[in-house]
Amino acid sequence: MNSIKRAIYPGTFDPITVGHLDIMERACKMFDEITIAVAKSASKKPMFTLEQRIAMVEAVTKDFPKMKVVGFEGLLVDLSDKLDANIIIRGLRAVSDFEYELQMGYANSSLKQELETIFLMPSLEYGYVSSSVVRSILPFDGKVEHLLHPTVHKMIKEYRS
Repeated sequence: MNSIKRAIYPGTFDPITVGHLDIMERACKMFDEITIAVAKSASKKPMFTLEQRIAMVEAVTKDFPKMKVVGFEGLLVDLSDKLDANIIIRGLRAVSDFEYELQMGYANSSLKQELETIFLMPSLEYGYVSSSVVRSILPFDGKVEHLLHPTVHKMIKEYRS
């Protein structure tokens, strides 16, 4: 039996960073299809709109044939049913990420037993990169080029002008 391995990489991607892209590139080696699920996450008060975040992710993943991008709101388990994908990809940078992600993985598994969460660490050079670091630098017009894909950097400059 030859089954298609489908995974979901969910997040707010506010904005998508080189760390996210590193995880995506590596996940492409493991899965046949990956859906990048951009969460609305109104409770997190994102800096960029859902549409802007989807556009940024689409712009930098257009050359990844295994990937598609969707926006979503609601439970991840419901999205996994809709997409027929029972694997969730999450990135871990530090021990502090692990506790939260472990709890979320267990919570999702309690809602849908077949749902598996796998954790990928970014490559060493991206271990400190996060969307929150980028968002903390942007208001001060600090240097963020090394944290973002050039296309995303250009889009953010356009969104902020």
